[in-house]
Amino acid sequence: MKILQRYFLSQILRSVLFVLFAFLGLFAFFDLIGELSSVGRGGYQLQHVLICILLGFPGYIYELMPFAVLIGTIYALAMFASNSEYTIMRVSSLSTLDACWMLAKVGLVFLVFTFLVGEVITPVSARVATEFRNNLIGRAVGDGFRTGMWSKDTIRKDGIDGPVIGSRFMNVKKMQPDGTLEQIRLYEFNDNLELTKTVSAKNARYLGNHEWQLNEVVESHLTAANTKNKKFPDSAPSLNTKKLDSLIMVSDITPDILSVISVDANKMSAYELAIYNQHLVENKQDATSYQMAFWKKIIYPFSVFVMMALALPFAYLHFRSGGVSLKIFSGIMIGVAFILINNLFSHVGLLNTWPPFLTAVIPSALFFLSAVIALWWVERH
Repeated sequence: MKILQRYFLSQILRSVLFVLFAFLGLFAFFDLIGELSSVGRGGYQLQHVLICILLGFPGYIYELMPFAVLIGTIYALAMFASNSEYTIMRVSSLSTLDACWMLAKVGLVFLVFTFLVGEVITPVSARVATEFRNNLIGRAVGDGFRTGMWSKDTIRKDGIDGPVIGSRFMNVKKMQPDGTLEQIRLYEFNDNLELTKTVSAKNARYLGNHEWQLNEVVESHLTAANTKNKKFPDSAPSLNTKKLDSLIMVSDITPDILSVISVDANKMSAYELAIYNQHLVENKQDATSYQMAFWKKIIYPFSVFVMMALALPFAYLHFRSGGVSLKIFSGIMIGVAFILINNLFSHVGLLNTWPPFLTAVIPSALFFLSAVIALWWVERH
């Protein structure tokens, strides 16, 4: 059985890698065509395009892995069936349960690989690619937003761990690749949602430990109106403005949190998504889309087991002509259907405010149920 296990692993691994490299080449070609229009902007040249494409490969590997596992496993099992190898294996006491167990062991290898690529490599490569491209083109984070980047923050009494005494809205025109903020505007409110202070600064530099140094600051304090005197102008609120060379601001917001705005949630790690979800929840903001991305990040690597379960029934099907090509075509259609339904559930779940965990797990559960039914059918017939 160990020899058979190694044979399954070698054949499936070879087929999956072939399919994966074929799709990577296809997506690299599309990316190259899409980036040609940016060549020549700043210092961005053709060799830099190739580097960005290579840095984007981990993201594609993560997204394509279940699809490649499905096609590669179908091809390997179809070859077993066409050469009557699988028939000989079954005659030699290989049960369906044994075949499932061997595929599960192979799937575990792909699961660990997919998880490592999605959690360790892709977040780093995606961030490096974005910073590398923006540095050469001369584009800063936030340039694509008409009014800049907006983020909500909490104001605490004594440092970062003190009780919450108000809220702050931060508007940043752009963030440079080194984390420096430019053209900052702050609006601070008390617990009664009354505007108490506005701050504008030319730039800001992160000092660490949740501290920002604002430079060339204009600070305006708004004092509540005198409610006892109803005559104007005594009844009007007062505004006191002063200019400062620099100001230290304590904030929950860090450069990593701000950079999330420019990074695709699907290319973030589950840890980064969890941190940002916590930030949104603490500031009473809608975190549904990022919670959904978090659960998809957790569940997605397990879809390789679903794909292998869908591939197993193809080993029991025999066609007189065009057997392998027909099975591969069917596998491609199943893989495309899985991707479409997975994305459909994400959008529908977001619109209907379904629980993020259920929205992420239902597509995989439906396809796994389909695999069980298909395997039961081929066993019976």
